[in-house]
Amino acid sequence: MRISTLWHIAIVLSVAAPAAAEEVANEQKISVELNTAQTTDTACRLSFLIQNDHAADIDRAAYEAVLFNAEGGVQQLTLLDFGALPAGRARVRQFEFAGMACSGLSSILINGASTCEAEGLGADVCATTLELSSRTEIGLLG
Repeated sequence: MRISTLWHIAIVLSVAAPAAAEEVANEQKISVELNTAQTTDTACRLSFLIQNDHAADIDRAAYEAVLFNAEGGVQQLTLLDFGALPAGRARVRQFEFAGMACSGLSSILINGASTCEAEGLGADVCATTLELSSRTEIGLLG
């Protein structure tokens, strides 16, 4: 082989390897989606779809959350305990907030992970790989 051909191959590999590593890293995340918000007779019921796309189970994940009212003021601080999150599996978790109508909420801020038990993944994995979205009119922010 000519040296120029080897040089060309080396350049291609040096560009492709980091891109492949980044693609794998991007796939390893915790996705949290605010799926529905239903007002019941006594509470606002929020349903979340959460998926652990890491290679290992997360034994427990809980997040500090702030609920904001329609005017943007703090309505309530709370913990959303999603419990165990098996690797590669989706889970639905529901939380009820008594005495509150869902229509009175404008957004929910995930302040950070209050608990993250994930052997082999690192203590910060619940915060650093979090991806948020909402299917409702209530924003989910992080």
